[in-house]
Amino acid sequence: MNQQISRSPLAVSRRNFLVGASAVAAGLTLASCARAPGFLSPSGEAVRESERDRPASGRIVDANLIASATELDLAGTLAATFAYGSVPGPVIRLGLGDTLRARVRNDMQGDTSVHWHGLALRNDMDGVPPLTQDPIAPSSDFVYEFVADHPGTYWFHPHVGPQLDHGLYGALIVEDPDEPLVYDAEWVVVMDDWLDGVTSTPDEVLDELRSGMGEMDGMGDGNGAPMRMGNTLMGAESALLGGDAGDVYYPHYLINARPPADPHTFTGSAGDRVRIRLINAGSDTAFRFAIGGHRLTITHTDGFPVVPLEADALVIGMGERYDVVVTLESGAFPMVAEAEGKADRAFAVVRTSSGPTPSANAEVRELSGRIPTADQLRAGSSVDLPRREVSRELSLALTGGMARYDWGVNGRRFDPERAFEGALEVSSGERVRLTITNETDMWHPFHLHGHTYQHQGGGPRKDTSIVLPKKSLVVEFDADNPGVWAAHCHNIYHAEAGMMTVVGYLDS
Repeated sequence: MNQQISRSPLAVSRRNFLVGASAVAAGLTLASCARAPGFLSPSGEAVRESERDRPASGRIVDANLIASATELDLAGTLAATFAYGSVPGPVIRLGLGDTLRARVRNDMQGDTSVHWHGLALRNDMDGVPPLTQDPIAPSSDFVYEFVADHPGTYWFHPHVGPQLDHGLYGALIVEDPDEPLVYDAEWVVVMDDWLDGVTSTPDEVLDELRSGMGEMDGMGDGNGAPMRMGNTLMGAESALLGGDAGDVYYPHYLINARPPADPHTFTGSAGDRVRIRLINAGSDTAFRFAIGGHRLTITHTDGFPVVPLEADALVIGMGERYDVVVTLESGAFPMVAEAEGKADRAFAVVRTSSGPTPSANAEVRELSGRIPTADQLRAGSSVDLPRREVSRELSLALTGGMARYDWGVNGRRFDPERAFEGALEVSSGERVRLTITNETDMWHPFHLHGHTYQHQGGGPRKDTSIVLPKKSLVVEFDADNPGVWAAHCHNIYHAEAGMMTVVGYLDS
């Protein structure tokens, strides 16, 4: 699949499929944008002033995204799904300081929105009903317009129900005019777990999960392999993730929307230095990424530079992005994204010369080599948070479990009708220390909207981080982007079940 660059409006196809009744019902629960006394308004003067203060180039990049029904060809299996014209959606590219003006058309039968994941943008453009906007109703349009004031690898997806587990996502790249990296080519690699239109729909999966797994959680087939039961997966275990790796059964794992039976081929020349922008767009799967016969040099996490570190492989949680640089060897090599703990993989081919195409089941020794974790990375000097006194300390506990599917934050399941119950309070200008404690028996990719935090001790700048079971992660961020912001697990099914809260700026 060719990657598309958006410098002008994007043309996309339109087809009319029906959304399941449960998806419509989920959209209706978000029927009006929430407002809460005591917190800043997403569209208030503080937000507008903050946007005016962002360094802007004056250049506007227009994009048109139409959320509509389509079919995805998975090596001969046609999957009915929804997408922004293609899967992944069009790659949108901006320059630093450019303004994105994205017109989103909803040609589905349920409500939708677009969240611009990882960008510290203006609050009323964050795309999170009911916090920051009303949802985009069927047959309606919404224009997102904001300045992109930090370079990096980002992406976009809906924030209504489990719509992310359709094909509604794409990469957003903000390019640095003073880019210090030297490379000959760039690849955008989007990994995904896929079930929509094959075994089930995301809404049906969510309904099944909400009934709970009782005492079945942790069961396998007796031989150490995961076992499928309906849309759930029992016994998916990963030592790197501290135990339970995931609980949803996926028939396909994809790289750039292609399954192993019909792999995407990345072509280059031997000796080329290639920048690879890795995005995990999955909903329940961490991927262990490697390229056979190659080492990876990690250069960025979630868009921000780190002190370069060599690795054989990487484990990437849902919502995370890593940039790596690879020097290509001569030949054809397997690019593999193992579905961590699920005994399956996504697969593509890297080719620099003629020769046999590697098998999708090829052994890739790098997968068991050096796999750095985020706590081994250090922020680049240009993005290291200046040292200053912490003025507010917050604690956030990830709670619940699979047995009753009662995922929550601080023991409370998020309710969009009472979105600000249990909200974490901050004030503009504060340095905030946030302690995220995982009290559950499963790992979670924690994501904070509107900000990039830094792992303690000079660690990486990130917006999405893996938090292992029974462990804590301490991060710091500056409260410099006013509004009300979602904070949640980026396992989409955990978030929809209630593992979400709000970080709100006080109106004072």
